[in-house]
Amino acid sequence: MNKSIAKTLTNWLLTTVFVVLVAVFSLVDQPSASAQIETPSVTTEVTTEPVPTQVTTTPVTTLPAPAPVISVAENVRHLLATNECVGCNLMGATLKDINLAAANLENANLQKVDLERANLQGTNLQGANLQGADLGKANITGANLSGANLFDADLEKANLTGANILGANLQGADLEGAISPQGFKLQ
Repeated sequence: MNKSIAKTLTNWLLTTVFVVLVAVFSLVDQPSASAQIETPSVTTEVTTEPVPTQVTTTPVTTLPAPAPVISVAENVRHLLATNECVGCNLMGATLKDINLAAANLENANLQKVDLERANLQGTNLQGANLQGADLGKANITGANLSGANLFDADLEKANLTGANILGANLQGADLEGAISPQGFKLQ
C-alpha cells in the first residue's frame, strides 16, 4: 500500500515539475513587448480513480499572438499615406501645418498633439482624445468632434464653423478668438 502512495506522489510531483518547466520555458522564449499580455493559466487535474497512479493533465492552450505594438512614428507614416488612423496612438506627435482634410481619426489618441494651423476640414475626430492638444488657428470647419475629449486643448483662433461638437468635452479649453459652430456660443 505504501509503494502505491509513493508511486502516486512521485507521478504527481514529476507532472507538476514538467508543467512548471514547460510554462517557464514558454515564457522565456517569448519576444518582449511594451504592452501587458494575459498569460493562459495551466490547469492540472489529478484523478483518484480506482487506479491511483493514473494522472490526467488538460492540454495547455495557447493564446493568439498579441497585436504588435505600433510606434507613434509608424502611425504618423500610416496616417500621411492613407489619411486614416482609426483608434491609433499619435500621442505627442508634431503635425503642425499639416493637411488632414477629410481624414478619419475616430477614437484616436491625439493627446498633446501639435496641430497648430492644421487643415482638419471635414475630418472625423469622433471620440478622439485631444486632451492638451494644440489646435490654435486650425481649420476645423465641418469636422466631427462629437464625443471628443478637448480638455485643456488650445483652440485659440480655430475655425469651428459647421463642426459637430455635440457631447465634446471642452472643459478648460482655450477658445479665445475661436469661430464657433452655428448655434453654439463658445466661452
